Amino acid sequence: MRAGRGLLITGILLASLGGVTTAGVLWSDRGFYTVTIASVGMEPTYREGDRVPVERSGGEDLRRGDVVLYKMSNRYGELPVPQRVIGLGGDHVVFADGTLTVNGAQVSEPYVKEADAGLGTPPYDVNVPPGRMFLLGDNRGNSNDSRFFLSEDSGTVPTTAVQGRALKNGTAPMMHGLAVVLGVLLTVGGGICVLTGWPARRRRAATTCTAYNM
Repeated sequence: MRAGRGLLITGILLASLGGVTTAGVLWSDRGFYTVTIASVGMEPTYREGDRVPVERSGGEDLRRGDVVLYKMSNRYGELPVPQRVIGLGGDHVVFADGTLTVNGAQVSEPYVKEADAGLGTPPYDVNVPPGRMFLLGDNRGNSNDSRFFLSEDSGTVPTTAVQGRALKNGTAPMMHGLAVVLGVLLTVGGGICVLTGWPARRRRAATTCTAYNM
């Protein structure tokens, strides 16, 4: 009887822990992470069609160089797009003679596809207003970014349009995936213990009843 009862208790505890773990991680993923599909404008950092893990967040604590997912009501068919933050409120962004500078300092951009692709881009000189950002795609030769909306607030976008920030790697989603697998294994293991322990208790109870009736 003790063995059967022990298996039952263990099974119930394992199944409960597994269920809570799985549900908690899935809810967390839904609330804190999402995935976007990369476009050709972000090559070579992301290939067109790549699934890019994104941490849901607003426009707080943005840094130059961040790849953000944002949506503007008057651009891109109101679909969210990923682009790289080049300038933030108060920054002076200038492109001239094939060189991009922010606040007078040349920007190092190892992520840009074909470094000379921007030579065909007309020069621009933008003072980013407070609470806004200037964004470019990494594929400067094929990206419909802030450069093409200079007549609208100098091409800048309000930071409130940000829906999330691309993760530099997939570590967090991978760990969450492993946690889901662990939760499922705990639930299955608990179920096996319950199925094993329950008949054992029933057999023990039946034996006890038979002996008593005799």
